Amino acid sequence: MNRLYLHRWLLCSLLSIAALCAQAKQKQDIPPITYENVAYGKHANQVFDFWKSDVKGAVPLVIYIHGGAFKSGSHDKVDGDKIRQYLNAGVHYVSIEYRFRQHAELPAAHQDVVRALQFIRSMADEWGIDKKRIAAYGGSAGGQLVSYLAWHDDFSMPKSDDPIARESSRLIAVAPKFPQSTIDQDWWLKNIPGYKRSFQQGLDLSKPGARELVKELSIINHISSDDPPTFMTYTMQPNAAIPSKKNKIKFWSSHHLNFGLALEKQLKRNKVEVYLMYPKKNLAFKNDVAFLLHQLKGP
Repeated sequence: MNRLYLHRWLLCSLLSIAALCAQAKQKQDIPPITYENVAYGKHANQVFDFWKSDVKGAVPLVIYIHGGAFKSGSHDKVDGDKIRQYLNAGVHYVSIEYRFRQHAELPAAHQDVVRALQFIRSMADEWGIDKKRIAAYGGSAGGQLVSYLAWHDDFSMPKSDDPIARESSRLIAVAPKFPQSTIDQDWWLKNIPGYKRSFQQGLDLSKPGARELVKELSIINHISSDDPPTFMTYTMQPNAAIPSKKNKIKFWSSHHLNFGLALEKQLKRNKVEVYLMYPKKNLAFKNDVAFLLHQLKGP
C-alpha cells in the first residue's frame, strides 16, 4: 500500500467514523419516539412519528414538515432540542413524511399532509390530542405545505363515509420558514433578484390543467380573513445583495425575503395576525417556538 493510497484510506475512514458518530449523537439527542412510522396511507413515505407529552388529558399538538424541494429530505431529521421544548411545555409533537415528486407529481405532497393531519385528528381520543389546538411549522417546501394547511379552506367532508375525511384540516397557528408565496415562475422573474427560470423545478405548463394547479398550489391565493396567526422567518434582510458565489444563488433566490413581504402584505390586507422575522428585526416573539407555544398554551 503506497503512501498516497494509505493517506486517502485513512482520510475516508476518519470521515466515515465522524459521520457515524454524528448520526449516533443526533439519535441520542432526540427524545424517544412514542409511535414511530405510523402509516396514514399505503405508500412508504406516507408515515409520521409521534412524540407524546407526559401530560394527562387532551393537550395541544405541534406538527413539523420538512423541506427538500418536494424531492428530498426526511421526517427523521428533527431538532431534538425543539422537540423537548414542546414536550416539556405539555405539547405533543409530530414529524410528517410525504411523497416526493419522483414518487407522484404535485399536488401529491399537499394531498398527503392534508390526509396526515386528518388522520392525526382521528386519533385524538386515543392519543390525548386537543383537536382545537393544533399548529404547524416547517421550512422551504415544508413551509409551503404548512402554509397550505393553514390558509386553504377546510378539506373536511362531513358527509363522507370515510371517518378520517370528515376531520378538519385547519390549524390554530402556523410558523413557516422561508416559504415561497407562489410557484408562478413569471412572478419569480419579476420579483426575485438573481432568479433564473432554470433554477426552479416548475410544473410543465403545456400539460392540461397545469396553470390551474399553479394557482391552487400558490399559497398566497388562499389567504383570507379567517386564517390563523402566522409567524414567518427568512434569513436575509431587505435589499440584500445577490451572493457572489453561483452555488449559493439558487438557494438564495428560492428563499428570498420578497416572498415573505408579499405574504405579509396579503395577510395584513385580510387583517390576519402576522409576524415577519428576518435578521436584526425585533418582534414580540423571539422565534417560532415562542410564538407557537403562545398560540397553543396562552401567555
